[in-house]
Amino acid sequence: MGRKIVPDLVQNQVLTILAPGLSVREAAKAMADRNIGAVLVAEAGRLKGICTERDVAHRVVAKGRDPDRTTIAEIMTADPAVVSPDETPATALDMMRRIGCRHLPVMDGDRIAGMLSIRDLYAAIQAELEEDLRLRDDFIMGSGYSVA
Repeated sequence: MGRKIVPDLVQNQVLTILAPGLSVREAAKAMADRNIGAVLVAEAGRLKGICTERDVAHRVVAKGRDPDRTTIAEIMTADPAVVSPDETPATALDMMRRIGCRHLPVMDGDRIAGMLSIRDLYAAIQAELEEDLRLRDDFIMGSGYSVA
């Protein structure tokens, strides 16, 4: 184990980055159109926050706010926790567990490098565990060993 997040998980991502002044309806539409659960919020190339489906549900819909008149900036999580591309999937998953989130922006210095979802991390960790088991089986049984 010990794979790094980049390039393994975010190398070919197409990020959805929206301006903080856009409406919540525009954010919800972007998430629905792309089948994603969160968008990054940035201004002049700098990360300002993250807006998730939960933010829309809890801070707009449940409170009866108008999604056309409410801006992303009003409901986003500002200055979210971020993870470095040098971290492992297990470290990122542990961070999500501790702070109670399902998405983490990946920042390479001041540059937005990607975004991780809990689903991405579970898949990466499962793949690591399966590879570890395969290597252990090969070691125990001997590579190419067969029972005839």
